[in-house]
Amino acid sequence: MSSEEQALVAEELIDSVERGRFELYRDGELVGWLYYTHLKPNRYALRHTEVESSHQHQGVAGAMVRRVFDEIRAREGTITAICPFVVEFLSRTTAYADLIDARHPGYSDRAAAESAQAKTGG
Repeated sequence: MSSEEQALVAEELIDSVERGRFELYRDGELVGWLYYTHLKPNRYALRHTEVESSHQHQGVAGAMVRRVFDEIRAREGTITAICPFVVEFLSRTTAYADLIDARHPGYSDRAAAESAQAKTGG
């Protein structure tokens, strides 16, 4: 998808609290979601990212993670990175370093996150 096409796409991020996930819609169609656990006082453990197969390799996951981070920042929350994609995303930028929970940062690299998921079957 070209940058011009992306500019014409209407995106909406929904917090589906009952499903425990943020959902990204493009032009009204669900294209991806990020499962989380909301912990006290206001920490989000970001557990697993998925993209609809018909929308993979179109930048959906990255766009969704940025939107989720912006939403959590607006809520004055913090994150614990458990999802391997989220961990890798954070390793490539410092723009969201302020969101990482100091006491419970999560995994520091994708390999550690994937290894932990393999052990838990998650």
